[in-house]
Amino acid sequence: MHKLEKLKQKIAQKENILIAFSGGVDSGLLTKVAYDVLGEKALAVTLDSETLPRSELEHAKKFVKAIGIKHMIIPSSELQNEEFVKNPLNRCYYCKKESARILKQIAAGKEMECIADGVNLSDYDEYRPGIKACDEEGIWHPFVEVGITKSDIRGISKDLGLSFWTKPSSACLSSRIPYGERITGEKLKMIEDAEEVLKSLGFSQIRVRKHGDIARIELVEEEMKKLLELKEKVIKELRGIGFDYITVDLEGYRSGSMDEIIHE
Repeated sequence: MHKLEKLKQKIAQKENILIAFSGGVDSGLLTKVAYDVLGEKALAVTLDSETLPRSELEHAKKFVKAIGIKHMIIPSSELQNEEFVKNPLNRCYYCKKESARILKQIAAGKEMECIADGVNLSDYDEYRPGIKACDEEGIWHPFVEVGITKSDIRGISKDLGLSFWTKPSSACLSSRIPYGERITGEKLKMIEDAEEVLKSLGFSQIRVRKHGDIARIELVEEEMKKLLELKEKVIKELRGIGFDYITVDLEGYRSGSMDEIIHE
């Protein structure tokens, strides 16, 4: 049986479902399938905090409006949590713990028993302490249960005609700050603004990692030449944001590059 059909069957067994919708490809597909199966019994919830890029929030709004699912945007702030702000190796654990608490409050108020997220099998190949927190709080991972990987998600999204199937991976803005360095709203805003500059210039999969006053740009190898061609503009724009030094990571874009120190 095709994995999509298995996913639909699993979702159909639920009376209702609240989806933690970040605006990304993974939770986007889950939101679409859940709405197709359960209709009005499905609810998408986006937690809006300082670590969520504004462009991702706007994408989330447009997507749910297009498919018709009920959508709630709930203000939240990881910066109120000192354990998160200290930015330890398990920072994501504290973030997901708080997220789960908020989602469970909403679910209780709506008399919804099932809360699901877009975690998939491929996520277990990376360092994801947040998954442990979700498991502790009873968050359901339907993709994992069905055996769906990140590649499957993009393939299914393409087959369903969802325009975001090629959407670049996104992640919490705090993942651009080295572990052990305190997370502040100012730092997050600098990172977001720098990445938006690069996106506006046509770069696809990018990250701007912040090391003190240094911006370390990660992008796919085939776009490095383009970056060099636009270097004067990039330097001017990023210095205007507040970075003193602008660098390019020769290893290019890779998910979770800040986690590499954990395995050294």
